[in-house]
Amino acid sequence: MIITAGIYKGRKIIAPDEKITRPTLSKVRMGVFNTLFSIMGEFENKTFLDVFAGSGIMGLEALSRGFKLVKGFEKNPKVFEILKKNYSNLNIKPNIILGDSLKLLKKESDFDVIYIDPPYKSGIYLDVINLINNGLIILEHDEILNLSDFNLIKQKNYGGKFVSFLYK
Repeated sequence: MIITAGIYKGRKIIAPDEKITRPTLSKVRMGVFNTLFSIMGEFENKTFLDVFAGSGIMGLEALSRGFKLVKGFEKNPKVFEILKKNYSNLNIKPNIILGDSLKLLKKESDFDVIYIDPPYKSGIYLDVINLINNGLIILEHDEILNLSDFNLIKQKNYGGKFVSFLYK
C-alpha cells in the first residue's frame, strides 16, 4: 500500500495479513479525504481518530494531509506491531493504543473526525457510534446500515464497500 497524498505521498506501508485485516483501498482513501476536505476545508487544526487502526493507513493518510493530531486503536497484538513499524518507517512518533476499541472509546471519543472500519459482519457499528460524543463520523461497511437516527451527510459506494459520513 502507498500513501496517496500529502507530505508522505508515495511512501509504502506494510499491510498485515489480509486474513486478519482489510486495508482500505487507495481509491476509497482518496474519496474519503476528498469528501472530508469538501465538508471541513483545511485539516491543519483538526484531530482524527482511527478506531480500528489495522495497518494505520487511514491515520497516516490523515497525518500526511495535515491533521494536527491522529490517534489509533488496535486490538490485535500482531497487527499492532505492524502498525508501530509503519509509523517508525516514516519517522513518526505513533499515537496508538493497543486495546479494545469499545473500551477505549468510553474514555476517548472527542475528535473532529472519527473513522470506524471494524471487521465486516462484526455487528458493532451502532455500538461504536453510540460511544461517540461529537465529531464527524465516517463508517466503512459492506452492507446497508440503518442510519436513520443520524444526520447522514453523504454515502458512497465503492464496488460493494460503502463509506458513510454522518453526525450523531
